[in-house]
Amino acid sequence: MTNTHFRKLFAVAFLLLSLPIVQAQNVVTPDNVPDDLQLNTITTAVPFLLISPDSRSGAMGDAGVATSPDENSIHWNPAKLAFIDGEGGFSLTYSPWLRNLVGDISLSYLSGYKRLNKISTIGGSLRYFSLGEITFTDDQGNAIGNFTPNEWALDVAYGMQLNRNFSFGMALRYINSNLTNGITVQGQDTRPGRSVAADVSAYYRNEDFQVGDYDAILSAGISLSNIGAKMSYTDNDESDFLPTSLRLGPSLELELDQYNSLMFTVEASKLLVPTPPIYERDSSGTIVTNDAGEPQILAGEDPDVSVTSGIFQSFTDAPGRVEGFDAAGNPIIESGSVTKEELNEIALSAGMEYWYDKQFAVRMGYFYENPTKGNRQYFTIGLGLKLTVFAFDVSYLVGNAQQNPLANTVRFSLKFNFDDFGAQNEEN
Repeated sequence: MTNTHFRKLFAVAFLLLSLPIVQAQNVVTPDNVPDDLQLNTITTAVPFLLISPDSRSGAMGDAGVATSPDENSIHWNPAKLAFIDGEGGFSLTYSPWLRNLVGDISLSYLSGYKRLNKISTIGGSLRYFSLGEITFTDDQGNAIGNFTPNEWALDVAYGMQLNRNFSFGMALRYINSNLTNGITVQGQDTRPGRSVAADVSAYYRNEDFQVGDYDAILSAGISLSNIGAKMSYTDNDESDFLPTSLRLGPSLELELDQYNSLMFTVEASKLLVPTPPIYERDSSGTIVTNDAGEPQILAGEDPDVSVTSGIFQSFTDAPGRVEGFDAAGNPIIESGSVTKEELNEIALSAGMEYWYDKQFAVRMGYFYENPTKGNRQYFTIGLGLKLTVFAFDVSYLVGNAQQNPLANTVRFSLKFNFDDFGAQNEEN
């Protein structure tokens, strides 16, 4: 294996650890009951769909389901498109990814919208995730070629106002994940993983709200995203869930005076895919199977279910913490640990945005994920500048743990508004 190959695989491993897709379950047997927390992170395919694609939300702790509408609303809540100002616009974002580890992984995101009439707006986006160049080698370590693994998703979205305060939105998504270039792995021919998915969302916006002496805007949003068929990279029956997720939360915008405004938002998110159960293992840590070759489950529920069943099961299937075994060898689940684990699967975001004269913005936020469910915890900061036609946003992620692979992540967004462009031409 070449140094380049090892370096990239190391980076991908850290990527997995930095997103809520890694399963790390302590070995639980009658002779080995862990004293500490049992890690049990949820696994999905194409986790790049969960990465915040734009600088504005990236600077506010990855919160965006209830913030004011903008060109990147498709990712967070398509229903926000119905309330967006202007006739059209687009945004382009570029983010070097895992820069502390390697130099050629990146996420690019292009999104835009066009108003159809007073109550409805359409939008589209293209997300491209490049894992850089990898040198593939055979079993003897001989190079067999270079390849740039990549994943991309193409979205079409629609948002419609139902009345003065409520809107509904949906998006359709095509996903392509090409990680192996068709090479044979352990005797299995591989191929790109492909799937389709849908988002459904709702948005509430009240512009007549008052907080003391201040005019305010109260908003709330909910979004169910990436509902779609499982994805497979081989022709066998093994397939993985898409990162179906639920986001919800409120936001509050305060007009402090003619020049100053302030927005606060909080958001909760949860993956709606099955939680890995605790399997029965022998003294060596190998999973025990029954006569049909199926793994024996000690606690939790079977994760091999349909997409719809997985969504509903995800709210109640946490196995909890095994604190011992009874005389018959049955596991003893710690009281309250099932509910606690379900709550631990909820990640929290909080953000703030300050605008001066609607031209200069300062943003900050925090993202928290439980240590047993991925342990992503970081501060975010960012700036925004609105010029005559263009707007520019930048965000920076500050990891709160040593050697956090996400630390120093920077996102750059450039926005263009058709209305501002038309107004400028009229003035000239």
